[in-house]
Amino acid sequence: MVGYTGYRLSGAPVARRLNLPSATLTLCLTWGAPLDLAPDGEPTPGRRWDEVLLGLRTSPVISRTSGTGHLVQVELTPLGGYELLGVPLRHLTGATVRPADVLGRHWDAGLTERLARAPGWEARWQILDEALSARLAAGRCPPSPVVSEAWSLLRASHGTLSVGRLAEETGRSRRRLEVLFAEQIGLAPKTAARVLRFQRALTMLPGPCTTWAGTAAACGYHDQAHLTREFRALAGVTPTGLQALALRGDSGGALPVHPLTSVLAPF
Repeated sequence: MVGYTGYRLSGAPVARRLNLPSATLTLCLTWGAPLDLAPDGEPTPGRRWDEVLLGLRTSPVISRTSGTGHLVQVELTPLGGYELLGVPLRHLTGATVRPADVLGRHWDAGLTERLARAPGWEARWQILDEALSARLAAGRCPPSPVVSEAWSLLRASHGTLSVGRLAEETGRSRRRLEVLFAEQIGLAPKTAARVLRFQRALTMLPGPCTTWAGTAAACGYHDQAHLTREFRALAGVTPTGLQALALRGDSGGALPVHPLTSVLAPF
């Protein structure tokens, strides 16, 4: 588990956001103002969602909200998501699905309604704690110690540890790690490392004392050109373009800029 975040949607004009790839699964529950989601950064909105689960991905998702309502966002680590959901995470890679489609009868169908009736955020967090704890108790699916160790090492290196070194450290073959990561992380080790490096770079958006070349070197990219290619591939925009979007400022139920998970996107 990474944490919960709650937003009040104020009824302001449509807010269109570019949601960036990250090393977490995201569960969104809304009432009053459903989400429009367009996976892979498509410019047009997709279907509307009151409850949606997004798996790990290597491309952005466009989200749009309008009207007055509330949004609760639950961020899950891959290993926490694997244990909570009890399904191979490779089935959720790049997916945008209803949680009920993943958990079936095990999904708490009344969860969003209880959150909507709750008197405030603290009460909502308590409801989420109870619901997630009950799900864990009902069907535990603990991750492999090998994957836990490998994921910890990869995260600690911010994605700079090579797959070969990861295999040496865990005493498993590269192929075995790939199979285990697909099952319990949702991405191959090399792909997961790309996302972690990208996340690291997002925390180092150049300011007065930094440069893109310095950011590239600090985050394990070969050079600034490599950094730019990865930003285009993962975010759909250049580093300077993403920085400009992040600096435009937010209004309404804005997501935090650091760690940067999304930015207001142009229409």
